[in-house]
Amino acid sequence: RARPPTRRRCEDRRPAMNLRILLPTRILIDRPVDKVIAEAENGSFCLLPRHIDFVAALVPGLLSFTTDQQEQFVAIDEGVLVKNGADVLVSVRDAVIGPDLGLLRLMVRERFEALDEREKRARSALVRLEADFVRRFIELRE
Repeated sequence: RARPPTRRRCEDRRPAMNLRILLPTRILIDRPVDKVIAEAENGSFCLLPRHIDFVAALVPGLLSFTTDQQEQFVAIDEGVLVKNGADVLVSVRDAVIGPDLGLLRLMVRERFEALDEREKRARSALVRLEADFVRRFIELRE
């Protein structure tokens, strides 16, 4: 008698999605994954290979993905996630990938401190430009 076809267990199948995290200047991640967890304004969501296609606006926070039963984390800025078939495209302004949450937290803190310092210098330069503009405008009126 013929045997019924056996179903492979979920753990036995190969990853069926390809995750690409795109930054303005480079591709941060381009790899096959089993699962993606991200956060939109209305909360967190999980994508599996057979999930319906959709688009979500992402908020700054953590994005995690699982490959070969290993979870990895990426700290992301705001952006957009598009799932289309087997492709999951994430476009964000900035992102940091870390081997674990503790190290990722330190990496994000360092990046924010560097951004804060650059922002302070830019604001200082802008204040000087504005003051110079006002001074010259007053000189022209006199």
